[in-house]
Amino acid sequence: MSLLQVIFVASLLVALTAACPPSDQAALLSFKAALHEPYLGIFNSWTGPDCCHNWYGISCDPESRRVADINLRGESEDPIFERAKRTGYMTGTISSEICRLERLSSLTIADWKGISGEIPACLASLPYLRILDLIGNRLSGEIPADIGRLKRLTVLNVADNMITGRIPSSLAGLSSLMHLDLRNNRISGPLPQDFGKLRMLSRALLSGNQITGSIPASISQIYRLADLDLSSNRLSGQIPPSLGNMPVLATLNLDNNQISGAIPASLINSAVSNLNLSRNSIQGPIPDVFGPRSYFTVLDLSHNNLQGPIPKSVSAASFIGHMDLSHNHLCGQIPAGSPFDHLEASSFQHNDCLCGKPLKAC
Repeated sequence: MSLLQVIFVASLLVALTAACPPSDQAALLSFKAALHEPYLGIFNSWTGPDCCHNWYGISCDPESRRVADINLRGESEDPIFERAKRTGYMTGTISSEICRLERLSSLTIADWKGISGEIPACLASLPYLRILDLIGNRLSGEIPADIGRLKRLTVLNVADNMITGRIPSSLAGLSSLMHLDLRNNRISGPLPQDFGKLRMLSRALLSGNQITGSIPASISQIYRLADLDLSSNRLSGQIPPSLGNMPVLATLNLDNNQISGAIPASLINSAVSNLNLSRNSIQGPIPDVFGPRSYFTVLDLSHNNLQGPIPKSVSAASFIGHMDLSHNHLCGQIPAGSPFDHLEASSFQHNDCLCGKPLKAC
């Protein structure tokens, strides 16, 4: 064999070694076959022997050459989208063939508006999966029952779909989960009582569903939780007072539910700065415990059954930007001074007998 032949064979072996495995390439092509993207041609680059090289949205592990990331987003700043001057639209389903990509770490198939069918249950068997982002499609069916097997998962986002069924009890086993977004689906049933086992969670967004039952007190055990949105569901029962003891919880949206009971005094002097409890059945007085630790960019208590006067201690809060107490059964004179001097009449209307600025004189 001549030197040139040796060099050719050696370079061919290097090229073959560097390419993605044929099994990964076959899995990707089967995944592509179940989808139809008519406008942008994002799959036109999915040709050639190496799916790790210039296949749109595909990245591979540099050492194993196995497919590690699929990043297909229908709203993107990529030149393909800019040239077409439009967002993406894709129909079809997510093929279970994708589960043959055993080293998959990140799966983003987001904002395509027309992808339907169910989330493949086999995704729960991918041990390296860290990100599962399927927001903005038309996916139906339930969250895979074994989702809790994904011990490395940090992001679970299936918002803006048509997901039904209950939140699987195994979800509380996602010990690495940091971001949970289930907004705007048709999820029903209660929240898992051991939701508090998600100790790494910083955002839990579950609004716009049909979730029933009470708010699990175990949520207060999630030390890192900063944003909790349970609005526009069918939650009932009382607000656990322990939510007011959470060290970094800044946003608490519980509006548009069927929550009853009193406002926990602990929420008034907590880390929460955006508190929305409107459109519930909360009763009793507004806790008269405002002080220097009370800092609210938004405090919305409207559309409830609150009674009694507006507490004078509200003036002791360090800051209240927007406050809405309308549509309750409050009575008495509106206190003078901050923050009342910058609030409009709409913040106090439709109560039993409130008076004073900015309403009529007492």
